[in-house]
Amino acid sequence: MNSLNTYLIISAFLFSLGLLGVLQRRNLIGMLISVELMLNAANLNFMAFNRFLTPDPVVGQIIALFVMGLAAAEAAIGLSIILALFRKMHSINIERAQKLKG
Repeated sequence: MNSLNTYLIISAFLFSLGLLGVLQRRNLIGMLISVELMLNAANLNFMAFNRFLTPDPVVGQIIALFVMGLAAAEAAIGLSIILALFRKMHSINIERAQKLKG
């Protein structure tokens, strides 16, 4: 039960759920949460490969920490864009944001 394939299947499932959420959502916050789910799936992959394939356990953990920092920065910037869009359009629907083109 505790093998690399198990972790990869769970990670692929999480990544697929995140991708489906990004493609189906019209709400920007839902899309942001889906991107976070995809980044967590990538972290699970890094940690699984670290555990089962590399002799040095630090490498995967450092990469996972960088991905967590990237996710925090992405969330901060994404939420500030969503807040600015809400102040201007009074909605966070992605279809209404199309009016800002140009």
